[in-house]
Amino acid sequence: MQVVYLSSKSYLTRKRYFMLRLENFLFFLMAFLWIVVGSFQVAKYFQKIKLPLITGFLISGVIVGPFFLKLVSDEALPNLQIVNEFSLAYIAFAAGVELYLKEIRSSIKSILWNTFGQLVITFVVTVIAIVLLAPYIPFLARLSQSNLLALAILTGTIFVARSPSSAIAIINEMRAKGRFTKTAISVTVIKDVLVILLFAICLSIANTLVKGIEFSYFFLIEMAVELSATFLMGILLSRFLKFVFSFKLNQYLKIAVLLLSGYLIYPFSKYVHHISEVYLPFEMLIEPLLVCITASFVLVNYTNSRIEFQATIEKIGPAIYAAFFTLAGAMMSLDILAYTWKIALLFFAIRMVGMITGSWIGSSIAGDPKLFRKIGWMPYVTQAGVSLALVMVVSNSFPEWGTELATIVIAVIVLNQLVGPPFFKWAIKRVGENHNLAKDHYEHSHRVLIFGYENQSVALTQELVKQNWKVSIATRKCVGDIEEIPNVNFYYAEDNLEKTLNDLNLSEFDTFVLLRSDNANYTVCEWIYEKVGKRVVIVRLNKRENLKRFYELGALVIDPATAFVNLLQHFVRSPLATSLLMGMEPDKDTLDVVVEDKNLFGMALRNLRLPTDVLVLSVKRKGQLIISHGYTRLRQGDVVTIVGSVESLNKVSLQFGSFKSVTD
Repeated sequence: MQVVYLSSKSYLTRKRYFMLRLENFLFFLMAFLWIVVGSFQVAKYFQKIKLPLITGFLISGVIVGPFFLKLVSDEALPNLQIVNEFSLAYIAFAAGVELYLKEIRSSIKSILWNTFGQLVITFVVTVIAIVLLAPYIPFLARLSQSNLLALAILTGTIFVARSPSSAIAIINEMRAKGRFTKTAISVTVIKDVLVILLFAICLSIANTLVKGIEFSYFFLIEMAVELSATFLMGILLSRFLKFVFSFKLNQYLKIAVLLLSGYLIYPFSKYVHHISEVYLPFEMLIEPLLVCITASFVLVNYTNSRIEFQATIEKIGPAIYAAFFTLAGAMMSLDILAYTWKIALLFFAIRMVGMITGSWIGSSIAGDPKLFRKIGWMPYVTQAGVSLALVMVVSNSFPEWGTELATIVIAVIVLNQLVGPPFFKWAIKRVGENHNLAKDHYEHSHRVLIFGYENQSVALTQELVKQNWKVSIATRKCVGDIEEIPNVNFYYAEDNLEKTLNDLNLSEFDTFVLLRSDNANYTVCEWIYEKVGKRVVIVRLNKRENLKRFYELGALVIDPATAFVNLLQHFVRSPLATSLLMGMEPDKDTLDVVVEDKNLFGMALRNLRLPTDVLVLSVKRKGQLIISHGYTRLRQGDVVTIVGSVESLNKVSLQFGSFKSVTD
């Protein structure tokens, strides 16, 4: 297809001109979306070398951009501005989702002071450093004082921004849980919210400086009006989205409405700006990013649409990030970068100094441990969505020097993407909050001792080993009469059972399975009850008259005479639920988690941020099963039984802070 560009409307009717513009736009858009599909596949190879997907998207964009393959040409970039605006709206929505107030109630002092250090100190250090070093940097030396100050405060704002999506990805990968991790993710999210607010203020100040308007108290009133209007629009947008999500519509239709409503804030903001220029004594600048993040914050914290809204945001995230970061890479001006790479390294060093200083000051005031003060800056190196979003706004708002600044800052962001994840991973390991290795997890839990060696105990052992349990078997059979099982310990049980129990360190086991005679099983069960304490004890019953004796010791009893019939009955009455609980459904499982995270104490079940495919089955408190509902509030030590996909169950176990067996 031949693409036609017209410099004048005189040759065609206005209708024909509009149709050609629309045709060009659709051509470039469809071609770019096809490129994004390829970029997504290429970016997966970056994960194999331990780099984030976002880095892969950026580099893919550079390769297909005007300086290499030219699949995305200079002529195409203006037609793709709509991709930027859709993506920026989504990024703001996603940042607001992470700011869930009920999860950051504890450790609030540390979070606030670390946020202060990272936000204020980093911003101040960056601005001062750029202003002082400007005479020695050709790119900055040619700017006027007002333009230099505008550039400095906008750069300082961008350097404060962090990447919640990258942080969450690393935390999930490391299965990280603890005070350091919770503080890091809370500061990251709160800081990105405040960054957008700070950026709106600094953008207004920068416009005033560049246009040469003298400072007056009227300027403060103007700024207050702009922020008030922005927050009001955010609240109105949240009401509209709540209305949309209250209907049982197709999820893809809701996604379309969400993205379209976020995008429309941009033309509406431009319209308000134009109207204010004509009819008001001042120009009103409404920040679309702040509107979207306000709407998201209100939806998540003050409406019943939180779970569905969060699920929608998570579903469309990969596609949006692929399009946005690929386009950002294509827009990088490599010709400018070729002679400004030294400046990019200098800016990177300035940001690092600001973060280290801010982290140390904030952690010291908060009274954090010494180790936290030393490495507290490491979680905040990586930058991504919000940073690039702000860069694009600066580039479009100040074309005189915005393009050069955007290229330099994007280079800094790419560098931060390369070194940030390794720093954060190392910090998590250094404070001992990583739980990604199986041996680290199971050395302290999921240890079972089976009394009795037979076909059933061997079959049970093999299944438990597959699930990474540490299994031991106590048997009276000699070594030559048993078949060795890999990763399973065998203990010889003498005829004198009490001597055997004395020799075994039963306190190191969480669960016991008793498959011997009723008398022997009762001796072991009573010993555990009196000498070891509360444990999960499972007994295979031989004679039904002994049932009550085991129940009195808190044992879980399986009666072979009725177990098969009961199982058949449950399959007849509820085949799906029974097959799920029996572990017969692919990629589905049940899990008992212990409430250990202080942030969850007193939280109602309905306020938990659970994956959409996870369901709470029951809550057990102090040995008693309670009838749970949405308003049931969790307490320390509660055992919550959940069902869902294996991947989602792993996420929930991290959220509850449960890395131990329910009997620990």
